[in-house]
Amino acid sequence: MLATGVRTARLGLRQIRSGRLALLLGVPAVATCAFGSDARPAFPNSARALESPRPSPRLEDLGRAPRSNYGSLDATLQTLRAHRPLDLNAAEWRRQHPTASYDEWARQARALLAAGLHYDAGKLALNAVTTARWETDSFIRETIEFNTTPWFRVPGYFYTPKNVPLPAPALVVLHEWGGPMFFGADRVSGEPVHPVIVSHRAQYTGGRPLADWYASHGYAVIVIDAYHFGRRAPRGLGGLPESFDPAALDEATLKRYEGLVRDQLYLGVRELNWAGTTWAGVNFGDDSRCVDYLLSRKEVDPERIGCTGLSGGGWRTNILAALEPRIKAAVSVGWMTTGDTQQSYNVSGAIGTFCLLPGVWNRIDVPDLIAMAAPKAVMVVSGTKDTLFPPLGQREAARQIAAAYAWAGLPDRFRDHAPAKEHCYDAEIQGEALAWFDTHLKKERPPVSGKPN
Repeated sequence: MLATGVRTARLGLRQIRSGRLALLLGVPAVATCAFGSDARPAFPNSARALESPRPSPRLEDLGRAPRSNYGSLDATLQTLRAHRPLDLNAAEWRRQHPTASYDEWARQARALLAAGLHYDAGKLALNAVTTARWETDSFIRETIEFNTTPWFRVPGYFYTPKNVPLPAPALVVLHEWGGPMFFGADRVSGEPVHPVIVSHRAQYTGGRPLADWYASHGYAVIVIDAYHFGRRAPRGLGGLPESFDPAALDEATLKRYEGLVRDQLYLGVRELNWAGTTWAGVNFGDDSRCVDYLLSRKEVDPERIGCTGLSGGGWRTNILAALEPRIKAAVSVGWMTTGDTQQSYNVSGAIGTFCLLPGVWNRIDVPDLIAMAAPKAVMVVSGTKDTLFPPLGQREAARQIAAAYAWAGLPDRFRDHAPAKEHCYDAEIQGEALAWFDTHLKKERPPVSGKPN
């Protein structure tokens, strides 16, 4: 038996070396890596590290003093970043393929991003219910629940505008990441249910609940609690009670609970990754199902749907605009930069669990999320005083997106708005965003030549 085992082991080794075992397993053979050799995996050339790194941004060119601090590993990580190929970045891919079309690039970029999310929401079965109803002179707000997957039942709100013809244009409004985690949709919807929401809105949205404001201007609106926020925040671990109402907590207790739930973020990433998916994938799956919910309502015009959000909501807007074909217009506020500049400037303060997509950011860059969104009409808002992002990264991202839209033949479908503001979605920005949505979702326009994604 021992001799048989040795022969089997030798046979297995020969098969591995020849690639036959890989073929038996249904995967392509790759060249093996060996210690002490220069052998490299036979991945496609586009996935390989660069032999010569890109020049890293000079710190004095970032526009602000860097906030990143990874100690003795900082320089190493920036060098690692500089060796990433970024071969599917729109600007780099076009340089390498000067005669190719925008559509050829966009198809590949979307496919990479979609695969990188590692998420399939399963069969559509919303099973939606309305549990409460609130009416004003401008709109009707319903408290809703629906299934985004067989494993998630999501709470939120749906608004029907009054005094406008129905079906109406609609918006998916996406709440921020930073802020009170036990309130998600409630940050941007309805009367404030806790004093922390009053101060949060005062700092970021000019005191307004965004969902109410857009509904009062003629839009149907849906807003949900994102994963790990609001009614979907974890309970019953790390010192958190099994059940409690955050709106009933005093500010000191809420602050203590906030610290406890934030302590679970790293665990949350590990739980999702081990379950076979990504935080960004879960967010996109839920946000895309919001579009399905809108299409289930007779009050909504299915051809006039947009999305918008600030900060983490701006990030979710970027990905929804990139991959959801039923979105026609978007306004992303407070989340645009380039990977190289952000690596040098501020990772710890800006890159949340919802941004992590291994295998994606080595091939495309953040501005590609909007670059691949054409023919959608997209406005990106980057405050020049927003200290989360380097001015150099904001400007370069806007330049790359504008070039991609020009390449697609739709330069007027992208707008870069760079007000002298901090990290916010205030009344002035709301006015600019409303004008953008009114132009692209309310007025009759001739068809464009770009192909829907």
